Amino acid sequence: MPRKTAPHVKLGEVQKKNNWDSTTDAVFLAGAAVAFERRRPGAGYRHLIRKADLEQFTALLPDWDELAVGLRLVILDAGDEDADGWHFRGTVGITAWERGLWVEYDEWYLDQHKAIIERLGVPTEPTEAGVLMKWTEETARAFQLLHVFLHELGHHHDRMTTRSKRRTARGEGYAEEYANRYADQIWAAYEAQFGW
Repeated sequence: MPRKTAPHVKLGEVQKKNNWDSTTDAVFLAGAAVAFERRRPGAGYRHLIRKADLEQFTALLPDWDELAVGLRLVILDAGDEDADGWHFRGTVGITAWERGLWVEYDEWYLDQHKAIIERLGVPTEPTEAGVLMKWTEETARAFQLLHVFLHELGHHHDRMTTRSKRRTARGEGYAEEYANRYADQIWAAYEAQFGW
């Protein structure tokens, strides 16, 4: 958008007004060259994961140092009713959770995530439009870390193991299988670390 007013000089410095550029306050995750950014969750959403949670979680990943190669940024992004997370060339995003915790999904979503949802013990209730999943903060946080984050890291791993390292080659199936396999591998450590 165009600037609507001219900057003023205050104490000898030019002050910007109506700065439409997004502000990023990225900091590095402990023990990694991977930056962390938390964006506003948006109306009707909230972040269940904190920077400390990501640091504790990545410490559980046995090959985090290798996996972090080429990963520049992890973003806690604004809520999006159509996505739990995303990946784009060296950046992984985890979207904010619905404020009310309980979320209605269609049957397809339940079928795709049935194993992790059952393992987390999330109660479900059929509705006219699909299934109501009765998440708690703990189960939703665990889902975001043990599935969404690992799924997006699966896309990153896919990209980094291609010859060009520019695009993912194996798609959603690979990322989903990667997340499920990795979650199985670190489940006991997650329970011990997060008091599950």
